[in-house]
Amino acid sequence: MASPNTYRLSCSIPGHEMDVRGLATGFFPDGAFVSVSRDRTGRVWVPISSSNRGFTEMHCMNGHTNFVSCVCIIAPNDTYPRGLIATGGNDNNICVFSLDRPDPLFILKGHKNTVCTLSAGKFGTLLSGSWDTTAKVWLNDKCMMTLQGHTAAVWAAVILPEQGLMLTGSADKTIKLWKAGRCEKTFTGHEDCVRGLAVINESEFFSCSNDASIRRWLVTGECVQVYYGHTNYIYSLAVFPNGEDFVSTGEDRTVRIWKRGECAQTIRLPAQSVWCCCLLSNGDIVVGASDGIIRVFTETDERVASAEDLQAFEDELSKATIDPKTGDLGDIKMEDLPGREHLDEPGTRDGQTRLIKDGQKVEAYQWSVSEGRWMKIGDVVGGSSKASSGRVMYEGKEYDFVFTIDVNEGGPSMKLPYNVTDDPWLTAHNFLQKNDLSPMFLDQVANFIIENTKGHTLGTAQPMGVDPFTGSGRYIPGSSDSLTGFGADPFTGSGRYIPGSGPSVTGPTGVADPFTGGSAYSSAALQQSSSNIYFPKTDAVTFEQANSTQILAKLKELNGGAPDDKKLPEDAVGKLEKLLLNVCDLKSSDTPTQDEISILWKTSHWPEDIVFPVLDILRLAVRHPVVNQSLCSETEGVQFCNHMLSLMAPQGRPANQMLALRTLCNCFSGPLGRNLLMSQRETVMSRATELKGVCNKNIHIALATLVLNYAGGLHGQADLEGKAQCLSMVSTILEGALDKEAVFRLLVALGTTVSGDPTAKDLAQSLGVKSQIAKYSSVSDPAKVGECCRLVLNELQ
Repeated sequence: MASPNTYRLSCSIPGHEMDVRGLATGFFPDGAFVSVSRDRTGRVWVPISSSNRGFTEMHCMNGHTNFVSCVCIIAPNDTYPRGLIATGGNDNNICVFSLDRPDPLFILKGHKNTVCTLSAGKFGTLLSGSWDTTAKVWLNDKCMMTLQGHTAAVWAAVILPEQGLMLTGSADKTIKLWKAGRCEKTFTGHEDCVRGLAVINESEFFSCSNDASIRRWLVTGECVQVYYGHTNYIYSLAVFPNGEDFVSTGEDRTVRIWKRGECAQTIRLPAQSVWCCCLLSNGDIVVGASDGIIRVFTETDERVASAEDLQAFEDELSKATIDPKTGDLGDIKMEDLPGREHLDEPGTRDGQTRLIKDGQKVEAYQWSVSEGRWMKIGDVVGGSSKASSGRVMYEGKEYDFVFTIDVNEGGPSMKLPYNVTDDPWLTAHNFLQKNDLSPMFLDQVANFIIENTKGHTLGTAQPMGVDPFTGSGRYIPGSSDSLTGFGADPFTGSGRYIPGSGPSVTGPTGVADPFTGGSAYSSAALQQSSSNIYFPKTDAVTFEQANSTQILAKLKELNGGAPDDKKLPEDAVGKLEKLLLNVCDLKSSDTPTQDEISILWKTSHWPEDIVFPVLDILRLAVRHPVVNQSLCSETEGVQFCNHMLSLMAPQGRPANQMLALRTLCNCFSGPLGRNLLMSQRETVMSRATELKGVCNKNIHIALATLVLNYAGGLHGQADLEGKAQCLSMVSTILEGALDKEAVFRLLVALGTTVSGDPTAKDLAQSLGVKSQIAKYSSVSDPAKVGECCRLVLNELQ
């Protein structure tokens, strides 16, 4: 008689022809689930209405041209009231299916290798992870952003309940927390590849790994518990609704049920790899394995399989053969094993394993608490896992070890033979070449050999952080000194000329900005409506303020002390002075000459400690149509843009960073400058966002203005990836922005990005922007911040 709260077989579903690699609980119909397999199909299973147990195939999906590796359910919406099914495959694609047709509604292309994990979030967002080392965020049929940071395959990805938070687990042994497309935190602790992630609640999650451990984490970074029990790779996790108990599956042929922090039950399967699991709404557990069979286990007596089916399952298990070299049973010394009488003693815990000698055979038994007896789980074949216990025959040759390697997420396991006299790095290299695998797995395979041969190698393992092929160290950027502060003139102290001092921008004569009074915007736009005068903002916001006298005085002073090869002759200074006066008054009839522009460009490459007055002239000059056309042309524009980006390097001087940002903002005032910046959007915005941590309000305002100009340039366009980058940059800068003017411009940028674009609104909601900006809705000083915030929140409803 089974003990209460013990899981037993409910049914076996032989529905696939090859390994079942992914499972997901469906929204419709009630009690349904979806499976995907290496047989390239996905299948929807529904309970048999005339029975308490059993499932029947309701729907079969085809669309992948190679193995299917993972599956998730996209929640129902008005368009698809029964939800959608997303599958990822070895063909690098994601197929999205409805329940109405067997072929995909659409196929998401963008990954460069196997898509091995999927997770669906609110508002239709989809998170995918791939062996190409990236994760991608999708909305409908578009890629919104790519999450880059892992150095090896991304095997696991989940979206947390709190909007905007995402987790990825990788073969680089780390877990990363992402918010609005940027990495917020990296979790370390696992000693091998991270294979699975499962959300507990908005602040906690589980992870499992090839290191045979399960970890419980807080999103703040702390690992609060480690669970041991599996004896091999752990592939998948599923959490019960109570948030405490969970299920795990792995390469040791087991499903393990964990309750109150302990392994309460171990269920062995007649298949080596138990790839995946999911939980049904009635509490039953569904598992998929390498034998192509789906099995359902239940605690409820009414749903337990018939006595005949239970016996058939036990018989199948007893006929399984167990290779001791998997390590599942520990080292085996046949001469030390007891006989069958050892089974007369009861076990001490569920899942306990005993090996007994029966003549020349070794049999494995497992203690079942529910049955109160030892159940045979297979015959042990082969010798000990220790090299001293005998050699292993493989492809006609004897080896000390023959490992089973699961390095290709979508494909079959591979054999790796090894002798202790071999070099592990050369062996790993040859193994990857033979199986046509990426060399990025070299470290992983070589370290696996070293670890599992107990270090008995003649070759020397490469130290961590060293290229295993060349032995050279890797370059790690960002190791420079911390940034210096900026406020007073860095050379003369407070006083005459400080770049960025005074009003940020002014409006042109005769046209006052309808909502800032001209103190923050240069705008030719008139009031758009009585209810929303803030966004969409489509004309360029520029930095106009200038004191030409002070700029020129500082230029002459620094030129006097400039290196001889950089010092300007008097006539060149005179030409820069003329250029400055011309560009300060855009209504001047004098036109900047090419000679003046050339001198300005050459002088902008002065040493970084003296270049800032030149950058201030450049910032003003690019507003002039002639200068804008010259510096931002197809032939010169990329070089100009790259020079500005070099001045914005995080380790650079804040004065130069600010002026370079303002120059880029002012480029939007001309059509060529606007086209240049839009064509370089991804690089410019990524590099600009790196300055988020600089504690300087002028830099924050310049960053906010840059993203606002990009939002204006994208308004009305179908460039969803560009809008996603705008949303990510807004969210990033908002976290560190203390100045209200910067916050205001970010709110206008946000409103401009989502205005009139339902897809961009959905993405903003999924990234958690609403919760991030809500605190500004009550700001009354200045009033424009609160007013604009409330309008953005209304837009996102």
